[in-house]
Amino acid sequence: MPLVLDYANLTTERLEGVGIPPDVLHHEIADDFRRALATLRAWREEGRLGFLDLPDTPGLADSVRRTVEPWLDEVDDLLIVGIGGSALGAVVLRDALGGVRWNVSARVRAGRPRLHLLDNPDPDSVAGLLADLDPARTAVNVVSKSGSTAETMALHLCVRGWLEEALDPETVRRRLLFTTDPKGGVLRAMAEREGIATLPIPANLGGRFSVLSAVGLVPAAAIGADLDALLAGAARMRTRALADDLRGNPAGLFATLLHTLHVDHGRPIHVLMPYSDRLRSLALWFQQLWAESLGKEGRGPTPLPALGAVDQHAQVQLFMEGPDDKVILFVAADPDADVEVPVPPGAPAELACFRGVTLGRLLDAERRATTEALRLSGRPSATLEVGRIDAGALGELFMMLEVATVLAGALYDVDPLDQPGVEAGKRFTWGLLGRDSFVPPEIPPADPALRTGEPG
Repeated sequence: MPLVLDYANLTTERLEGVGIPPDVLHHEIADDFRRALATLRAWREEGRLGFLDLPDTPGLADSVRRTVEPWLDEVDDLLIVGIGGSALGAVVLRDALGGVRWNVSARVRAGRPRLHLLDNPDPDSVAGLLADLDPARTAVNVVSKSGSTAETMALHLCVRGWLEEALDPETVRRRLLFTTDPKGGVLRAMAEREGIATLPIPANLGGRFSVLSAVGLVPAAAIGADLDALLAGAARMRTRALADDLRGNPAGLFATLLHTLHVDHGRPIHVLMPYSDRLRSLALWFQQLWAESLGKEGRGPTPLPALGAVDQHAQVQLFMEGPDDKVILFVAADPDADVEVPVPPGAPAELACFRGVTLGRLLDAERRATTEALRLSGRPSATLEVGRIDAGALGELFMMLEVATVLAGALYDVDPLDQPGVEAGKRFTWGLLGRDSFVPPEIPPADPALRTGEPG
């Protein structure tokens, strides 16, 4: 089924006195959408929106398959080294298309490699993971467009040293893949000097918009996902998301409704809450996409991840009765398999309602019940209905959220494609490490009076 955005619970038809009136939706919001779409088209004409071209990139899926296939008989583990947009999409692809038990179930993997992520340079995590892997049976994909991310480059050197301690130089070379800038940067230079395989990240493609490039397709290919279906789903959504008619455009509705609820109704916190363990990591991917793209110049919303039904017993109390500053965005999906709840003879009467009920039905009832409880409390919500979680549906979902982010950038009047706040932290990190040409920040000395436990 095509992706559907059910936004009825954002309107006054369901939220009297709280939601968006139909005349605003059909006039002011529609006008805002047209202006945002015009800005998006101008940015595309300038060549800034490379993610829109990925579904049509000649040979993209084939080049990734040719690169990954030689590993499949040689390795048990694929290690992705990257951070932020260079890493989060890989986890979504693994969990959504491989299943959350991918790394622990040989039955699920059916001979394909486990997929691990090294993003945070936490020494306990890095040492623990490398201790559990066999370097002779591990491939490493280092993902960094510029090669200027300190965390990724340090982790790359640690993993490379680990490989070199155990393997001959030729085997190390064959186990490495750099996904990086097509022409320049540290990784590109190393690859050309040492004969390491590479896949390109297009010059007009930012990391958080890169999941449908080689950045995401390498891990997808490793787990046996249908790359052609993934890109075809993205292409289908691109047609819908760039259409002029707001009513049939899920990306346009997502962006304009959330923007209006923020700036006109005081709801800057946008919660993405999938009701599927397989889509749990999607909420973290969206959090980075929405936050890093839109949080600029004192503007922008705050994204918050949640998981149904788990967070009904954690965050929903806050959503229901805390500050009225949130919009809840549910994600509904159909399970591939279902489990019937067995009710034995003589079970307590209170459990009789489970007779004939499946866990899938229970989870969906939890979502619908939470939606209705929020509505009756005057709290707005919407639901993304994705149907069965397959490669095509995931491609649609990625493209819809990426286009919505660019449209939202136009609505907030910020550039959704840069990240100046992140760049400042990068420069300071290199400065503190003593890298040439990077000046460290002047950090005030610690004041013992402001540190608990310091002697007086």
